[in-house]
Amino acid sequence: LHPLACTAFNADFDGDQMAVHLPLGNEAVLEAQMLMLASHNILNPANGAPITVPSQDMVLGLYYITKIRPEAQGEGLIFYGPEEAIIAYNEKKVDVHALIKVYVRDLDENGETVQKLTETTVGRVIVNQFTPAEVGFINEVLSKKSLRDIIGRVIKLAGVAKTAQFLDDIKNLGYQTAFRGGLSFNLEDVIIPEEKEKLVQQGYDEVEQILNNYNMGFITYNERYNQIIDIWTHVNSKLSNILMKQLSEDNKGFNSVFMMLDSGARGSKEQIRQLSGMRGLMAKPQKSGAEGAQIIENPILANFKEGLSVLEYFISTHGARKGLADTALKTADAGYLTRRLVDVSHDVIINEEDCGTLRGLIATELKNNEETVASLYERILGRVSVHDIQHPLTGEVLVKSGEEITEDVAAAIQVSPIERVEIRSVLTCESHKGVCAKCYGRNLATNKMVQRGEAVGVIAAQSIGEPGTQLTLRTFHVGGIASNIAAENSITTKYDGILEIDDLRTVDVTDDSGAKYQVVVSRLVELRIVDPTTKIVLLTHNIPYGSKLFFKAGDSVKKGNVICEWDPFNAVIISEASGRIEFENVIENVTYKVESDEQTGLKEKIIIESRDKTKAPEAHILDNEGNRIKTYSLPLGAHVIKDDKDTITAGEVLVKIPRAVGKAGDITGGLPRVTELFEARNPSNPAVVSEIDGEVSFGKIKRGNREIIVTSKTDEVKKYLVPLSKQILVQENDFVRAGMPLSDGATTPSDILAIKGPTAVQEYIVNEVQDVYRLQGVKINDKHFEVIVRQMMRKVEIVDPGDTRFLEQQIVDKHDVMDENDRIWGKKVVVDAGDSTVFEAGQIVTARKLRDENSLLKRKDLRLVEVRDAIPATANQILQGITRAALQTQSFMSAASFQETTKVLNEAAINGKVDRLEGMKENVICGHLIPAGTGLRDYEKLIVGTKEDFEKIASNRKTVVDFDQID
Repeated sequence: LHPLACTAFNADFDGDQMAVHLPLGNEAVLEAQMLMLASHNILNPANGAPITVPSQDMVLGLYYITKIRPEAQGEGLIFYGPEEAIIAYNEKKVDVHALIKVYVRDLDENGETVQKLTETTVGRVIVNQFTPAEVGFINEVLSKKSLRDIIGRVIKLAGVAKTAQFLDDIKNLGYQTAFRGGLSFNLEDVIIPEEKEKLVQQGYDEVEQILNNYNMGFITYNERYNQIIDIWTHVNSKLSNILMKQLSEDNKGFNSVFMMLDSGARGSKEQIRQLSGMRGLMAKPQKSGAEGAQIIENPILANFKEGLSVLEYFISTHGARKGLADTALKTADAGYLTRRLVDVSHDVIINEEDCGTLRGLIATELKNNEETVASLYERILGRVSVHDIQHPLTGEVLVKSGEEITEDVAAAIQVSPIERVEIRSVLTCESHKGVCAKCYGRNLATNKMVQRGEAVGVIAAQSIGEPGTQLTLRTFHVGGIASNIAAENSITTKYDGILEIDDLRTVDVTDDSGAKYQVVVSRLVELRIVDPTTKIVLLTHNIPYGSKLFFKAGDSVKKGNVICEWDPFNAVIISEASGRIEFENVIENVTYKVESDEQTGLKEKIIIESRDKTKAPEAHILDNEGNRIKTYSLPLGAHVIKDDKDTITAGEVLVKIPRAVGKAGDITGGLPRVTELFEARNPSNPAVVSEIDGEVSFGKIKRGNREIIVTSKTDEVKKYLVPLSKQILVQENDFVRAGMPLSDGATTPSDILAIKGPTAVQEYIVNEVQDVYRLQGVKINDKHFEVIVRQMMRKVEIVDPGDTRFLEQQIVDKHDVMDENDRIWGKKVVVDAGDSTVFEAGQIVTARKLRDENSLLKRKDLRLVEVRDAIPATANQILQGITRAALQTQSFMSAASFQETTKVLNEAAINGKVDRLEGMKENVICGHLIPAGTGLRDYEKLIVGTKEDFEKIASNRKTVVDFDQID
């Protein structure tokens, strides 16, 4: 097996076996060659990146030969061409790592080939003997990552044939140089930093301080645990940073261990840290599903070079064994996920060029705080645009409606102020069978638009299922304080423009230094920055409650102005009125406890959950006469800053609620989360979500639940019960939008579907699943998730059948409802047949037949037929998990071969179902050609051959009964 094909097959040389099927017929041989030849499969269909990338020895050799060694023999020599440099190297006049200057052919800014003097190394000159001329001169250290990018460039610029040659050449070169370099390592190459003892001692000192705090009762058990874990995590990462720095400087960067890591050939920072830093914190042996502390708080301080003590060794074995057991279980889980995915999507095949839909998805850049998770470029590349896209500043059309967004167009959109692009998507495709090429976009394995007959469903299922084994099985612990402190705390404009603000309520405040600003006291404030000339919106942003606002609506702002800022660590409650504070039900050790800060001596009141459910802590603001103007309810965990009977001015902070920034959260990650989303299960602690836009008011407390009432502007009232143990995210008199959570917790997909509609829930599932894969560093294109989600949203539930043949609450295919509604569109229902002999009451007739019949009756002076318009069916979109969706497919064969065979076959028999053999599984079961690729039904009628062959077949056909013609 070719070494570069190993990644794709996940093969290695320790006795792996491979079975092959031999294609026999000429056509079969040809087709197999077209589809399966290694050089046709350089790109990974999951994400469009090259998959035939050199690994291990090859990477190490290429990395070694392209690395620079300072002060090597022959440094600074100048050669008139690559050949001369190689002769000098062969004559041992210059070292392979020496920096030299050579005249080489390279590309200038416009991509034209030019000769220029380049500072490079002999090794890089040797590598560039093999690169195609179109790519120019590659002047960088080759690592696994850079090789992937270079191979991607070569494919784009030089085509497949040259890429295949290039790959073979660098494979040979890599193996040769790895052998010549003699790259092995020795115990001395594993360096232990001298600073280790000092760091460990510091860690012990800090832990001691925390234990003292705990023993004196300043912090709780959980805080103590989290802080200790955090200290050791910090010590560990500091030590690894020092270690990596020393390794990279050792032997002028030619330390063998470091080279293996840095090139991406083998090993990870984690592993090197355990070899020569410290093993660090280990997981606790625990029953699965046990909550609470999952990490042993005494870290393993030794590393493998020093050797572990007996206790440390014992703790280590547990972790190692657990890892192996997990892996064995995980493969089964991941395999089952893949099977369900294939089963739900096997009949998604590209069946037509263009379904002609006008709908699409809005693609925007995905951000997490300030860091870009997925750029707009990545999300729109290779998709088809719904509208003409104009550049907002120049007005030129970048791409027309229905055209593919190529690399150049996507790059132009990325640098322009456009923030959202509406793209065609599988989710909005209106094809009846399968999907259309325009909605799918580019086939990632070829980087061209997808062709008819491509089995995109199976590709999607395999792309999602294949990396399943890399996902973690368990819910993992995210160590608290360091990782997520950099929350955003202000909005800075990136463009010049005019400010527009919606739904704004503010309080004017003058601070101690005399500066004036406004404090926002409404919840849903959206600000937009509009280009003054073209009126195109350049930026939209939500302004959080409690922000300081520095500009008014209608102001013009310049690039770099800070519009507003807020406290990133605390959610606040701000008084909207000035007056005196009166607390109700704020009782020490019943509804609040006092915590004091031992460094500063400040005491804080913190609201706690009261055993007595009738006492809900509230703060009233009274005017001079003692009348209540405002009431704020104080949520759990709130830090009350003011005291009873204090005076407060409008805009002052009444309560701070620490945002859960330093909270060590257990994220349901990995495979269980993916399964949960694809099966559309509801999470264990769902948030209560508002179904309408409206104003919030608090009702009574019933059986440990706080009643929240939302009243809309049209006086529609919805009541919600929220358990008192949950933090309520809204305040009295706040304005909420439909779909906003009223309490903390995860939103359920069914809520999103019911309130915000199908599009929102589709985007939610796609983005949530993507997050899980991104966390593991797995890149999968959005369109694969969209194919699966489309299959989950195929069915609708009939609300009112009208005059159609459906029943109430029946679950049917979306397209069936549309077809049935089209069938009775414009038809009439007979209410009273009159004297007609043709019609009966309740019959559905066309307007034309009715007219003819009535004119007949009129001539005979008989009673006319009375009719009403036919009423179409109305239906609600439903979301099904992949297992349900696979069992509900139209084809009973496919469903029976998946799960619950007897049940499926019984139901099919009772209903007298007919299988139209449209998907892939049914046809495999019957032994037919699959309706994809060259088996596409349109190709059946093609005859490849001479005219005589055709005539012979045509004359034979006359004698054959054609079953299609028999009605």
